[in-house]
Amino acid sequence: MITVSLMLATLMQTLDSTIANVALPHMQGTLSASQDEITWVLTSYIVAAAIATPLTGWLSDRLGVKRLLALAIGGFTVASALCGMSETLVQIIGSRLLQGIFGASLVPLSQSILLDINPREKQGQAMAVWGMGVMVGPILGPTLGGWLTDSYNWRWVFFINLPVGAFALFGVLTYLPGAKRVARNMLDFFGFATLSIAIGAFQALLDRGEQLDWFSSLEIQIEALVAATSFAFFVVHTMTAGKRSFFRAELLRDRNFVTGTCFIFVVGAVLYATRALLPPMLQSLMGYPVATTGLVTAPSGLGTMIAMLLAGRLLGKIETRLMLLMGFLISAYALFEMMGYTIVLSQADIVWPGVIQGFGLGLIFVPLSTVTFSSLSTELRADGTAIYSLMRNLGSSLGISVIQTMVTRNTQISHASLASYVTPYNEAITSQVDTSSRMAMASLDQLIGQQASMIAYDDAFKLMFIATLVVVPLLAVIKRPKQHAPDAEAVHVAMD
Repeated sequence: MITVSLMLATLMQTLDSTIANVALPHMQGTLSASQDEITWVLTSYIVAAAIATPLTGWLSDRLGVKRLLALAIGGFTVASALCGMSETLVQIIGSRLLQGIFGASLVPLSQSILLDINPREKQGQAMAVWGMGVMVGPILGPTLGGWLTDSYNWRWVFFINLPVGAFALFGVLTYLPGAKRVARNMLDFFGFATLSIAIGAFQALLDRGEQLDWFSSLEIQIEALVAATSFAFFVVHTMTAGKRSFFRAELLRDRNFVTGTCFIFVVGAVLYATRALLPPMLQSLMGYPVATTGLVTAPSGLGTMIAMLLAGRLLGKIETRLMLLMGFLISAYALFEMMGYTIVLSQADIVWPGVIQGFGLGLIFVPLSTVTFSSLSTELRADGTAIYSLMRNLGSSLGISVIQTMVTRNTQISHASLASYVTPYNEAITSQVDTSSRMAMASLDQLIGQQASMIAYDDAFKLMFIATLVVVPLLAVIKRPKQHAPDAEAVHVAMD
């Protein structure tokens, strides 16, 4: 019952990271917002969650794991209700900020608790179950959001959280044993403030960069300067503050944890970006409606679920680094298939590479989550899982921003290159198109635009394919975890 409650809380939080995306046009009309203003419904949630995530470890020590988790679930559920009842743009942005703040600790806390309540030999299976909520939620979000918006209205995108949150809260309060509070220094406000400002400014830079043409915008220049300056202050403060520092420096002494967080950043940057590329490609180039787009992209979640269940059982029987290698190679093969996409695609051409990539992603996520925390002491797990989740989210934000910018710019470059061949002296053109007809030339320009966009998407898939293979040698850095089980007291110390 603890696992079920944690999974519901995790799924609720991860679904909300993407479920509202397809409902934005409907919200825009109801709330009388501009295209630029309505994006803050997404940005406010992401920034608030990113800033609040590092607080998880400190709050869990001060309040206790059970109290903090119950507060997070209850707060997130109430904030979801407020989002659904919002009548103005200011109200929904404020409610989304609350959602992000309360939801920030749900994913790291659920991971930490599952690691604590399971002995080492069962932690692989626990991470498989937990990973399904983390990975499948963002994939199914647009599909569920599209169905709820079309069948009811956009408010049900948020109201759907109410029964889920109520059940999760009941399970946590009923079945999760209370934990002792851990004596800890007062909050290092300077360290927390500098890190929060750096994360918030960096996240805003990534979310707003594409709209504002990156560093040609004064806003982006200011955000970049603020992020860099604040992070520099945070690093210097952490190095000089010793045990009073907000960041637990002991985490950096664990090789597997440091390597694992670097890997999850790369996984987020490279592999999550695929999920952001496919929907706009299918809708803008193939003319797919929202519902159909969701149906052809959702099966990738099925591949992820199957791989995670399989990986949970194989962990301990197959060497961890070998399983990670298999996962990266399978994911690379799926991206290789996507590199060959053309304007003419069957639904099977979209579904199967997605399923294959989802399967590879599942093989990566379970052993990576397990090996990252295999040698981390129990008292550091809440801090460790918070940093792990933060790095995954920052990686995915960076990857999505870079890939979307690359698609936009490469579309323009490819269009200019293709259009250069459209001249009165090119017999291949003049024999097929009446160059004196405006309608014919407009149709040709539309066709060139479609082909240019397809080339840009293929280039993006190629970049992710190369990046996936480039990080494979880093597997050698991972230290093989010890196979013996820790004593029961060490495993359950956080819950006793």
